[in-house]
Amino acid sequence: MMHAKTDTLDVSDQIVAFKRSMAPRRDVLNRAFAEVTNHVTREVEAIRTASAAGKPVIPEISYEHIRDGKVAPEIGAAVRRSGCAIVRGVFPRATASAWFDEVGEYLESNHYEDHWAERGNLDKYFAEVKLKGGKQQMFNVYWSKPQVLARQDEKLARTRSFLDRLWTGYDGVFNPDLQLSYADRVRRREPGDTTLAIAPHMDAGTVERWIDPGYQRVYERVFAGAWKQYDPFDARHRLETREFPTPSVASVFRTYQGWTALTRQGPKDGSLELVPIAYGVIYMLLRALQDDVPEDDLCGAKVGRALAITPQWHPLLMEGKVAIPEVGPGDAVFWHSDICHAVGDVNAGPDYASVVYIGAVPDCTKNRAYIDKQRPYFLDGRSPPDYAAMDFETNFKGRATTDDLTPLGRAQMGF
Repeated sequence: MMHAKTDTLDVSDQIVAFKRSMAPRRDVLNRAFAEVTNHVTREVEAIRTASAAGKPVIPEISYEHIRDGKVAPEIGAAVRRSGCAIVRGVFPRATASAWFDEVGEYLESNHYEDHWAERGNLDKYFAEVKLKGGKQQMFNVYWSKPQVLARQDEKLARTRSFLDRLWTGYDGVFNPDLQLSYADRVRRREPGDTTLAIAPHMDAGTVERWIDPGYQRVYERVFAGAWKQYDPFDARHRLETREFPTPSVASVFRTYQGWTALTRQGPKDGSLELVPIAYGVIYMLLRALQDDVPEDDLCGAKVGRALAITPQWHPLLMEGKVAIPEVGPGDAVFWHSDICHAVGDVNAGPDYASVVYIGAVPDCTKNRAYIDKQRPYFLDGRSPPDYAAMDFETNFKGRATTDDLTPLGRAQMGF
């Protein structure tokens, strides 16, 4: 398969070549964009109306209903339409709250701030975030016991299996009933923090969404103008995509990004914001092919950066952005990898807004290849392959080891 090069001139040439290949379809694509705009406009109006009335716009599911097989079909349909879900009560509140305290002790007893002062400049993902007073809000630890215990928990595995079965065409692509353990970080956003705001964006690729052959197959019906036939949850061809290597893109296939709350947090607490429209990605793709966008431009998309949603090019999507409702310790939030999301400007609440990042990473060839690379990093306490090699935890006391893994945890780690 052809791999897109990261040379700036080469990428620019590929953008021009792609757009010129679309030129014969201009009328079809313009008509499709007008239709998608009408669809998204209606979705945005419904979101704003529901929000103004205090009604939920992000589907909510009780973990007990998942466990007992009692989730109503219309809830699953709502997740597929919005591309996101809140699952209440995955973990007991007391367990999640204790994990918050334990992570804090892990960081303090191992003098994390001293390590960060020495090597924090290696973290390119947050290189542009100006940290107030040098204090961290996002912590580069991956192997604390609470993180490892949460990833391998059967309740979370059951939750992700339910969500993965909302996808279609996954036979022969991924196994919805086995998650792999992709190590990610911890957020502990302190009250009053204004440094961790993250603008609206999509992960899982930027420029490559238009020029990579694998992505072109994923979005084939969109680029043919038959957008109504496109299914954001169709797994076929998803493993064929090739993303540019960058700290802002995971090298695994995530059916959903996600996190589990360790503290209470809500709309005013500097937490997650979403545009809960699964078809929003179609609007993004076709917007870049309109006549008012320069031939070598994709609405500002840049290699090595997250795919930004901006007021200049995507004001309609910006209008659909909402903060998640209040969640408590032990609740989990998931959003499709093509969903626009952001982080609020300020934690105006009285408490920490803390989460452990755990998405859905089902067993498949691409993910297993990564897990095989990650496994020795776990054994040594090093930062995982997708992240800056800070390796803070190699000598941390109390980090998780193989002795902390359950049989499910060993399977998820590829032992």
